[in-house]
Amino acid sequence: MTPSAIPGPIDPPARLLMGPGPISAYPSVLRAMSAPLVGQYDPYMTQLMGETQELYRGVWATSNDATLLVDGTSRAGIEAAIVSLVRPGDRVLVPVFGRFGHLLAEIAERAMAEVHTIETAWGQVFAPSAIEEAIVRVKPTLLALVQGDTSTTMNQPLDEIGAICERHGVLFYSDATASLGGNDFEADAWGLDAATAGLQKCLGGPSGSSPITLSERAVEVIRSRGRIEAGIREDGDASAADFVRSNYFDLGMILDYWGPRRLNHHTEATSMLYAARECARVLLLEGRDAVIERHRVSGAAMLAGVEGLGLTVFGDVAHKMNNVVAVEIPAGVPGDAARAALLEDFGIEIGTSFGPLHGRVWRIGTMGYNAREDAVLTTLAALEQVLRRFGASVPAGGGVDAAADVYRGAA
Repeated sequence: MTPSAIPGPIDPPARLLMGPGPISAYPSVLRAMSAPLVGQYDPYMTQLMGETQELYRGVWATSNDATLLVDGTSRAGIEAAIVSLVRPGDRVLVPVFGRFGHLLAEIAERAMAEVHTIETAWGQVFAPSAIEEAIVRVKPTLLALVQGDTSTTMNQPLDEIGAICERHGVLFYSDATASLGGNDFEADAWGLDAATAGLQKCLGGPSGSSPITLSERAVEVIRSRGRIEAGIREDGDASAADFVRSNYFDLGMILDYWGPRRLNHHTEATSMLYAARECARVLLLEGRDAVIERHRVSGAAMLAGVEGLGLTVFGDVAHKMNNVVAVEIPAGVPGDAARAALLEDFGIEIGTSFGPLHGRVWRIGTMGYNAREDAVLTTLAALEQVLRRFGASVPAGGGVDAAADVYRGAA
């Protein structure tokens, strides 16, 4: 390649990311990522790892010693949790109320589990009694349950599920990728055995690191599985089913890497560690409850705003996540073309959806750094103009006025 053919430096356009994620990162998180690298066993690196673990105990509301990061996107954390907790042949129960429940089921199937699902209509959540009935019937080893599913915007209540799982001797795992930091999550109080998330939604960072927390019971299950180090089985009479079906996502090995022995497993993603630490630091500095309340208010303002524009909201609003709303695309408005106009003319990104909702709804997020008044009002003002351009009849200023009233009421 000649010098003239080499692309220029990265220069992304300015965007206001108001979709279901990823979102615009906190400026301090981006600054943290530009800090100089250190070696993975540098004392400063190990100090940051310890600080990050303690910060995320505050984010998760847990005292779990096994609170750390899995290097990779939020899906890396999901896969690490499931493949490390489940042996081939174990029964796994997955209540599905959106696309990401299907993802948990697929990952469990790839871990060679016997997967059972129950389903409810998209836009609804499960009653605890329905989950308990399925647990009694299926007798699973693990319940894998999404908390907030951005495909439907629904927030599954978890506060009664841990006690149900404990009553029946079931491990309880939740994917909190889309919900952690913007909605209530009480890992210890709710009886979670394992929970994973990502940075790119309410935590206000880039995709690429997955916070995880594990109860002592989950750690015992993980430690009970055989390990292979340097190609040698430590437990000579263990069957193949005893071994985690992944090296990179073997939480037993990752726990040793993050633990006091710092056993080599992989090279830590240093810049992502910086980002994850700063996401947690920013959240706890503002105050965990205050951040959740900021998401609640901004979510309520966006909900009022889209209704003020005459749009119909999808799903059971009583169980909607704080940080994302789905709205029906008005009849006659080309959904993808309108989204493209919003991006091209205003630099604002909103989302489409999946499966039965593809082409039917837009998903608009208010999360992390963008859970703030100016971002919400700017998005609603731009959306009004785009809707008018494509022939929709909308009240002048209806969205901005309704959202502003919510913020004034919360002040």
